[in-house]
Amino acid sequence: MLEKKLPFDKEQLEQIIEKHPTPFHIYDEKGMLDYAEKFVNAFSWNEGFKEYYAIKAAPNPFLMKLLHKQGFGIDCSSMAELLLAEKIGMRGEEIMFTSNDTPAEEYQKAMELGAVINLDDIKHIEFLEQHAGLPELVSFRYNPGALKGGNIIIGNPEDSKYGFTREQLLEGYKVLKAKGVKRFGIHTMVASNELDADYFIETAEIVFDVIVDVAKELDIKFEFANLGGGIGIPYKNEHKPVNLKKVSKGIKKLYEKMIVGNGLDPLKIYFESGRAITGPFGFLVSRVLHIKDTYKKYAGLDSCMANLMRPALYGAHHHITVMGKENAPHSQLYDVTGSLCENNDKFAINRLLPEITPNDLVVIHDTGAHGHSMGFNYNGKLRSAELLLRENGEVVEIRRAETYDDLYATVDFEAANKFE
Repeated sequence: MLEKKLPFDKEQLEQIIEKHPTPFHIYDEKGMLDYAEKFVNAFSWNEGFKEYYAIKAAPNPFLMKLLHKQGFGIDCSSMAELLLAEKIGMRGEEIMFTSNDTPAEEYQKAMELGAVINLDDIKHIEFLEQHAGLPELVSFRYNPGALKGGNIIIGNPEDSKYGFTREQLLEGYKVLKAKGVKRFGIHTMVASNELDADYFIETAEIVFDVIVDVAKELDIKFEFANLGGGIGIPYKNEHKPVNLKKVSKGIKKLYEKMIVGNGLDPLKIYFESGRAITGPFGFLVSRVLHIKDTYKKYAGLDSCMANLMRPALYGAHHHITVMGKENAPHSQLYDVTGSLCENNDKFAINRLLPEITPNDLVVIHDTGAHGHSMGFNYNGKLRSAELLLRENGEVVEIRRAETYDDLYATVDFEAANKFE
């Protein structure tokens, strides 16, 4: 069983809180960078391997700059994410732009930055050409549909709004070639938070199979295969992290058989993991405000689902540590809640925890991906600060907490007061 660990103890956390009031998200720099190095090393056999960090997981420029130093690119899916990349000096093929239902101005911005454009729809070839022109390098997102032998792990891609069918891929690359495009890539992304290493190996096989067929039929050369993200993290103690060495070994075996064996090498392998890179290394720190005892016990925090909505949205499990009571018996059953006017504003339901009292510090684990980034302002709740715990122990505020002035910045109260 995996033991959930923290990069700080209660005394250190209390010192942080003296300067930075709860609630806040805090990220462990060392944990992130150690995992990033492990990820890259696992695929060192592939010349040109690159991880494009899925910035939607934690769209903070400080975190992206740390990962960029490790050689990571950035995976963007919106104008705001492209602008973030631009503002920290990222350009060209270190940016992967994978979007859907895409406005013309986003394609134009991606072209301006020289990003790799990964199209989601065959009709977007004409749309892109009309509004931004065709770049030298184009990639398509593949939706494998009801592939034999793949559905158990892949699920049901036919219900997904993303990607080309196999027939559309062939037609799309044919169109690109006729229009003079010389460089080609392929992408797929068909799962989220997957913990089975075999899933990623099977995904590679599916993509390599398409590359072999399309390359032969159309006489084109693929530069890269982006195998997407979806690498899960062990949210529960009984979960095990994805075995990256096993994934790499399995993909390498397929690469040598299918890509090298058909004379299609070199082919760069890309990933666009987000959750696995920052998820386990982020923590939501809150203080207990109230203990309510009615039909069941409720531990009410000074944070709410506006700070972390995954439990409410997906029923997701996040481990909870009550600081200073790590070794106390987990003998009390609680719903751990926030203060929104929504009954599903709960971080945990019927969770066995040590006895909790007001003012206890609570740390919610694995919030470094899709935590702060999914925040919102319902009930006028303000989004919290983000902090970075550096390798040397220094704590840096990498995003300040919102203020009420921020919340109402888009409202003209003077005009509202005159309104009749």
